Amino acid sequence: MTRDKRFKKVYSQGTVNVTEIWVDLDTGVNYIFHASGYAGGLTPMLDRDGKPVISPVENR
Repeated sequence: MTRDKRFKKVYSQGTVNVTEIWVDLDTGVNYIFHASGYAGGLTPMLDRDGKPVISPVENR
C-alpha cells in the first residue's frame, strides 16, 4: 500500500509557539497541534457537542 501523504496541514501560525491544523485525508478528521519550545501535543478538534470536526475529503 503506497500513498503520498495521509495528513495535510491546512493552517499554521507562529514560529516558537506553533499552532497548526492538520486534516486526515482518509477520514476527514481535523487535528490541532500546538508546540511551545520543546513541548507539543496533538488532539482531535471537537465541535460544541464533543464530536470530531470532519472536513469533506476528495477520493484519492
